[in-house]
Amino acid sequence: MKKMTKTTRSNLITYAIVVIAFVIVQAMSSAGKVSSALGGQLVPICVYICMAVSLNLTVGILGELSLGHAGFMSVGAFTGVIVSMSLNMLPGPARLLLAIVIGGITAAIAGVIVGVPVLRLQGDYLAIVTLAFGEIIKNLLNNAYVGVDSNGLHFSGKDAASLHLAEGGTVLLNGPMGATGIQKQSTFFAGFLLVLVVLTVTLNLIRSRSGRAIMAVRDNRIAAESVGINITKYKMMAFVTSASMAGMAGALYALNYSSVLPKKFDFNTSILVLVFVVLGGMGNIRGSIIAATVLTILPEALRFMNDYRMLLYAIVLILVMLVSHNPVLDNLWTQFKGKLAFWKRKSVNAEKGGGSDGKS
Repeated sequence: MKKMTKTTRSNLITYAIVVIAFVIVQAMSSAGKVSSALGGQLVPICVYICMAVSLNLTVGILGELSLGHAGFMSVGAFTGVIVSMSLNMLPGPARLLLAIVIGGITAAIAGVIVGVPVLRLQGDYLAIVTLAFGEIIKNLLNNAYVGVDSNGLHFSGKDAASLHLAEGGTVLLNGPMGATGIQKQSTFFAGFLLVLVVLTVTLNLIRSRSGRAIMAVRDNRIAAESVGINITKYKMMAFVTSASMAGMAGALYALNYSSVLPKKFDFNTSILVLVFVVLGGMGNIRGSIIAATVLTILPEALRFMNDYRMLLYAIVLILVMLVSHNPVLDNLWTQFKGKLAFWKRKSVNAEKGGGSDGKS
């Protein structure tokens, strides 16, 4: 029987954590133990997990700092809303699935358009350009008007009246007012499935030949290029895959509310997702899942403190950052694990010795 590798074991543990968490929450929800506040956070938690894992692919695995991830999320969100509201003759689950898939495809196309010029840059320059992209997308959505009637979709960059909708037509996207009248279709189960899809794509990509090439580009660009690795190809692969998963998360997020505004997907959202990645650990997928979950719940858990909750939230972030990236504590933890391994080996050897004495 083939022995399970350390990486495979780690991936299975990651899947197990997600599945067990889902089962526990579902059991608590069935028993009425989940409060309305926590219940309302379940879909956003799934969304932010997908966002954190997808951004970790760019920041942690590829090693490029992107500050415009919310832009890809917004592309998927409003594409998903338009698809869902245009196909209201279909059942809800089918509309949700189509919205997520098409939202992901549209975000991937946006990733290609942005990635071709942007990925030629490195470091701070790339971060600034991706930040600009996110702001451009937000402003384009603030000036976008989309409607649907019996003649199909209508687009305008002026105002809703210029759509010239036929009688019975509906305005789907109304500039800075965003999308309103959305029929909520997102569920915790759909979010759970999307998390599994994102995890499967990301973990399999990291373990693949392409994933090793992406990490080689991250570790030493010149050495990777010298052995024949196509730098542009693999950077685009990681960037576009990350953008696509952000778009799918955006569609799930938008269809969880009755209205969505373009200003929701601003610079602050990109920074929030980056905080999840940094606190969870660069390149650490399981850490991103835990950080996104805890930091999404924490502001609501501190709501009883009213005006001081965000101050305490900031203090918690600072303390976690200091603890998780402290070399002294890392060294103590390494020594502690070494001692545990030593006592475990000593215990096993003692048991073997006792067993042999008993036999003799």
